[in-house]
Amino acid sequence: MRFFRSKEEKELDNIISRLEMNMSNNYKDNAQDNLKELEATINALSHSEKMKPAILAEYTTILNDYKEKMIGYSHKDQKPYWN
Repeated sequence: MRFFRSKEEKELDNIISRLEMNMSNNYKDNAQDNLKELEATINALSHSEKMKPAILAEYTTILNDYKEKMIGYSHKDQKPYWN
């Protein structure tokens, strides 16, 4: 773990913590919004070249892990219990 993080890394960490919080509270729509925000931020940072490629690769791996976890993670895919 690095002690000194850039502003961009702190921004990504903030999005990830909100995503984790929403997932733990079962706020599926908010978690999906956070995932989209994380992806958009990573894409913007990769095009602006504000982060080192190695650090960007770490966050891209984290993004891909969350994408895998959140397949089918929404209220509309949930079946009602009374059926």
